[in-house]
Amino acid sequence: MLEKIKQAINWYDQVLSLSHRSEIARELRDEDDLFLLLLYSELIGIPNPVYYYSLELYPYMIEKFHDWHLRMGMEKSPLDGIRCC
Repeated sequence: MLEKIKQAINWYDQVLSLSHRSEIARELRDEDDLFLLLLYSELIGIPNPVYYYSLELYPYMIEKFHDWHLRMGMEKSPLDGIRCC
């Protein structure tokens, strides 16, 4: 009985979000872009008050950096230390 309720809730959630999937994906991408901008802001000349604490995130975010700088309209990496193109 509990499994059927979970399936019904899951189906209901999918029906509600079906027409908004592209909007949700765009919002998530925009949030990621903003986070990467904040993360790399010190490297492009914008002061970042939490720079010291964000240093440990760089190895995880470097994989997404290429896609990010292309979406931001930069054909090549703006950072000398990060060569992705």
